[in-house]
Amino acid sequence: MKEVNPARAVAQEVYRQYDSESHDLLQVRGLESAFDTERGLLKAVDGVSFSVARGQTLGIVGESGCGKSVTAMSLISLLPRPAGKVLAGEVLFKGEDLLKVPEDRLHEVRGGEIGTIFQEPMTALNPVHRIGRQVSEVFRLHKKLNKKEAWEASIEALRMTRIPSPEVRVGDYPHQLSGGMRQRVVIAMALACQPDLLIADEPTTALDVTVQAQILDLIQGLQAEMGMAAILITHDLGVIAENCDEVVVMYAGRIVERASVKELFANPLHAYTRGLLNSIPRLSLPPKSELNTIPGMVASLSEMACGCRFCQRMGRESSLGDKRPEFREVSPGHWVEACPECYGEEAREIA
Repeated sequence: MKEVNPARAVAQEVYRQYDSESHDLLQVRGLESAFDTERGLLKAVDGVSFSVARGQTLGIVGESGCGKSVTAMSLISLLPRPAGKVLAGEVLFKGEDLLKVPEDRLHEVRGGEIGTIFQEPMTALNPVHRIGRQVSEVFRLHKKLNKKEAWEASIEALRMTRIPSPEVRVGDYPHQLSGGMRQRVVIAMALACQPDLLIADEPTTALDVTVQAQILDLIQGLQAEMGMAAILITHDLGVIAENCDEVVVMYAGRIVERASVKELFANPLHAYTRGLLNSIPRLSLPPKSELNTIPGMVASLSEMACGCRFCQRMGRESSLGDKRPEFREVSPGHWVEACPECYGEEAREIA
């Protein structure tokens, strides 16, 4: 008889209690992550909280350097070691805190119950191994299939992601595939075990517009078939509008606004959110018009202010001084970082 993993048994009991109490698949509470550098411990994620329900798609949006990818990697303990570390918070997945589970349990969750699509498929795939070997490894680790069964399952996984002639592609190396095909392979690996949650970190980066649409439609269709939840990380608000139910706007390691997609696009409250929306090119603009931009840049980790970080970027003094703005629910389901200079009627023309 197969020996029962004690950690797994405890997790299953937690799941039973969880299923009767909550509809949220994932709850992130007060997450703080940092990197140990020559300048000391620099915080990249500062008190982030959100939740994802079963079947829901949550979008995380913001400029490069705002902490989106670090947040995602913190959820499944994939920060680069030893420099990266989670300082505080909870990541409750089915009621189980992933920040406190043993390493063997994390191996079960990653790839099995939580699938991840990494930002650049060429770095996510091993260049010296054939596609079939890399995909079949997921089945051998998490489904305990033998070599032949795993190889056949790999072909079916590639077929599921609409890769033509999958029985041929399993024998190819990553460099023999196009960018779109490599991304489909990464998707096949992420969805091989039919996870409950998919984390897609910039899944369409460096792909042309046609392939981007195909990849996003593929993810959306597979999500509907499997009933899984998804976290979609991007800097493209158009992608958010088309694919997400709820959106989190991150700036400088913090969430500055959180709402349903319809509410956020209809009534953006934070100056940074309005700045992002105003930066979207519009067909109504005259040809060769200068595009709107947000002045300044995201501060480096060593220079982050304790108070309102968007005020810091705009070069103005916040009336709160060094006090962090309150994250306030201003209407049902609509939360905003309530800095007086960045939120409210008087701040509407700032960005």
